[in-house]
Amino acid sequence: MKLGELIGCHDCGRLYQRRPLALDERARCTRCQHELYRAPSTTAAGQAEKMVALTLGAVLVYLLAQFFPIVTLDMGGMTSGATLWQSVLVLWDEQMQVIAAMVFLCAIAFPGLELGALLYVGIGLMRKRRVRGFDLVLRIVQGARHWAMTEVLMIGILITVIKMAGMARVTFHPGIFAFAALTVLCALVMRFEPRALWTLADRLAPRPPNALAPDAESSGADPDMIACGACELVNPAPHRMHRGVPHCRRCASALHHRIPNSIGWTWVMLAAATLLYIPANILPVMYTQGIVGTGGDTIMSGVLLFWNTGSPGLAIVIFVASVVVPVSKLVALAWLNLSAQLRSRKAPLARTRAYRVVEFIGRWSMLDIFVVTLTVALVRFEALAMITAGPGAIAFGCVVILTMVASYQFDPRLIWDPIEPNGEHHV
Repeated sequence: MKLGELIGCHDCGRLYQRRPLALDERARCTRCQHELYRAPSTTAAGQAEKMVALTLGAVLVYLLAQFFPIVTLDMGGMTSGATLWQSVLVLWDEQMQVIAAMVFLCAIAFPGLELGALLYVGIGLMRKRRVRGFDLVLRIVQGARHWAMTEVLMIGILITVIKMAGMARVTFHPGIFAFAALTVLCALVMRFEPRALWTLADRLAPRPPNALAPDAESSGADPDMIACGACELVNPAPHRMHRGVPHCRRCASALHHRIPNSIGWTWVMLAAATLLYIPANILPVMYTQGIVGTGGDTIMSGVLLFWNTGSPGLAIVIFVASVVVPVSKLVALAWLNLSAQLRSRKAPLARTRAYRVVEFIGRWSMLDIFVVTLTVALVRFEALAMITAGPGAIAFGCVVILTMVASYQFDPRLIWDPIEPNGEHHV
């Protein structure tokens, strides 16, 4: 069996032989229902051209979104407005460097890095060649995509605008429309997954025969087979070694049967997040300075403010994103990690689905951080009204990051290890 014919399921580790699919058909794992791969709707060359067109459009809109103001506020003849960049700089100048760094990375750096890397790779594939550093660039795309939060930022912008409409006259600028378009384009670009691009590159720009793995004798009997965590290719022995560590023959990622120390590191991240969640709810996330004095707002006081001012929908959204989601993630990850540590055989499919939900909802807790950032940058009316970030925002932002790292560190294949052999050898 040749390179590329065996793939490993990301969520349960079972090995499969890749088979041709009908147009737009998808192959799913028979055990955990994870999508293994899908058949393209166009030719390989058409896929590359479509990716370049969408990504180029997203890059252009991304630049417009970064350098044009989002909205301006008019209060008593005084105006205030800001771009996303300026919002980050305001936080930095107010000694809130931790929050500024989070917003910069999740809303500016990682989305830009993902789009730029995909455009670079796509142009090469359109020319039927692999660009320099092809494998490294695709691994960067995988990492950046996990942390890019354009859609969360867009919801944060909308909540901020509605919140500000009650205290000042709001004027829309090109930035808000650019972010709306960017959110749609990024959703379309997300369909081009790195694992599928490795397969596309194997079709458009095959590697030299000596760079490929030797044929395997069977579909899963080799005890030294390891599924790559990046491109999901199954690597039969002998493995390509680098500094004593086996590496994938296709994408050069380090190979591990399971994420090293997955359970231990997940517990560490969860413990730290749980401790920080207490000050995140007790300490103010914002301070409001006005003519009548200065007051602090916690997460719950902000929820109550929206509820009491006739915006129950926004109150529910913020409550879910800032309270329900973080607590649910902490409880769900603790349950998943404990059951994996005890090698429980109960409800593996339900636990796998719970893990997918945790992975999906984790980023939405950043919503409150984006709202704080934009509010602080927009409400700059000197003696009339000023809003600054509080220590609760730092604690809450750290909770979000730590829970995302915990879910990323947890290996869902541990759920299935006690059930039955996966077709691979592991400890």
